[in-house]
Amino acid sequence: MTEATPLPRYAVIGNPIAHSRSPEIHAMFSRQTSKPLRYERLLAPVDGFAQAVAAFVAEGGLGLNVTVPFKLDAYALAAGRLSSRARLAGAVNTLSWRDGAWHGCNTDGVGLVSDLLRLGVRLAGASVLVIGAGGAARGVLQPLADAGCARLHIVNRTAARAEELAAAWRASGVSPQTQVTAGALTDAATADGWNLVVNATASGLQNAAPDLPRGLYAAGAAGYDMMYGARPTAFMKQAEADGAALTADGLGMLVGQAAESFFIWHGVRPDPAPVLAALREALVAGR
Repeated sequence: MTEATPLPRYAVIGNPIAHSRSPEIHAMFSRQTSKPLRYERLLAPVDGFAQAVAAFVAEGGLGLNVTVPFKLDAYALAAGRLSSRARLAGAVNTLSWRDGAWHGCNTDGVGLVSDLLRLGVRLAGASVLVIGAGGAARGVLQPLADAGCARLHIVNRTAARAEELAAAWRASGVSPQTQVTAGALTDAATADGWNLVVNATASGLQNAAPDLPRGLYAAGAAGYDMMYGARPTAFMKQAEADGAALTADGLGMLVGQAAESFFIWHGVRPDPAPVLAALREALVAGR
């Protein structure tokens, strides 16, 4: 009797990691596409990312989703083998072991854009307000520009950080057709309103919304929070009260970025819709 061939091994690495829904998502993608795999949570010490990844490879690991606080560590690990999305984002959330080395990509922005399109948000020619100037904001600029957004305005509690991000983007020379500007939270308003407002801050962790002026939303505009929960987030409530025609949280973005990672690893693009529906049901039920 011969031993069964071990399943291809993947994981999500972070600290903390127990809350991650990535194993559920990839298990559903696996069943949907008939691609058998083993996918687990990998808790790494905050100062032990490289050692944890090396041990994972030694045990046959082929791919990693990377979450807080290791996206910059993953970027450094894959230096020289980065996708254009990862280089522009300045962070890596997807690592692939190929030819004896780690290759890095960033799928967060692709996940956001795919979910916005699913929701029916028109991005071609759109004026978009991005709240926050950290890694989450940086990771979505290129995909939003590639989707045809005409203007991206980045605001942050510390205006200098927003200005720095906008300047770095302009210096990259990518998507020159998209105007990228920046300012403070108090600079968030514009005369005609925004077609889309994206909350890329972690304010939802404190069940709070960013301190924004009123009158941000153009007719038919959308408010999108990268955070998600069983109930509408504080930002979603704020957006609805300020006139947003559509509000959504980031659960669809989570599934969308995972679908892109799955495609990178397996060459098959799963359908995120039934996975998103199952996750939403579980979230509402408290599972």
